[in-house]
Amino acid sequence: MNRRELLRAAAALPLAQAALANSAFAQAAYPNRNITMIVPFPAGGQADLAARPVALALERILGKPVIVDNRAGGAGGSIGNAQAARAEPDGYTLLMTLSSLAVLPEADRLFDRPVAYEVSQFAPIARVLADPTLLAVPASAPWKTLQEFVDDAKKRPGQIPYGSSGPYGTLHVAMEMFAASAGIKLLHVPFRGAGPALTALLSGTVQALASAPGTLKQQVEDGKMRVLANWGAERIASFPDLPTFKELGYRDVEFYIWAGLFAQSALPAPIMERLRAAMADAVKAPEVIKTFETAGSPVAYMDAPAFSKFVADDSARLIAAVKKIGKVE
Repeated sequence: MNRRELLRAAAALPLAQAALANSAFAQAAYPNRNITMIVPFPAGGQADLAARPVALALERILGKPVIVDNRAGGAGGSIGNAQAARAEPDGYTLLMTLSSLAVLPEADRLFDRPVAYEVSQFAPIARVLADPTLLAVPASAPWKTLQEFVDDAKKRPGQIPYGSSGPYGTLHVAMEMFAASAGIKLLHVPFRGAGPALTALLSGTVQALASAPGTLKQQVEDGKMRVLANWGAERIASFPDLPTFKELGYRDVEFYIWAGLFAQSALPAPIMERLRAAMADAVKAPEVIKTFETAGSPVAYMDAPAFSKFVADDSARLIAAVKKIGKVE
């Protein structure tokens, strides 16, 4: 290096140091304004149930408002997920979404549609909830058992309508997994989210719905609907008398609906660490624990490293199911 280059480098050094210092200060000061938590579904579903108490707890911990933004554009959550993926990776746009996160891009590829986003654009922060889905029907429905439902569906192929949060969303995949195993054909009626699908079930517009325990418990207790089976490997505390599909002879029918918080993959490490620490505290908040337990959906917290592995493993299983469904349809 000659003298001129040496002087140029020396002159640039303070600027580089100042830039690094400013960047470090900006990250250390996080957050210094409102945070938006995108929920890619309407109110009333599992992602919304997870988001609202957590947002209030994070607001207290981080000292800035955390605003839940229900971007319910339909498409099984794909639209809201894509909006979060495109957001600036600065920690001010987070995503509370469901297990369909990895499924939806694969469904786009399966049908040669433009892929709205890739899972690689996201960094998992923490898992919040993880429950098996339950098969619910209106209280006025004629079926008291799963076998009665299956027998009727076999007599009337394609005539029993069921609701979902959108094509290839969690509720659609769960129902088609069951239908394929039972050898029945049902009528899929997609909605913009689990909340509208639940409303449709209560009104009788649809006759069946796969949904999380937390969104069904109050309706079942109020006598407005009944549940016929549990997609989990084991029975759950909130519905201890409800048999699993595996108990009823459907060995390959197992499905869980989890909700977790994500940021963009390019999020700076110091901000990620701040959010991980905040989430670890948020899920311990008494009001968060009480809200989830009252809904019959207890906290199922996982920190980022374990959650990342969980997402990869669960997504691989769900993608395989989606490809199988796609072949059938």
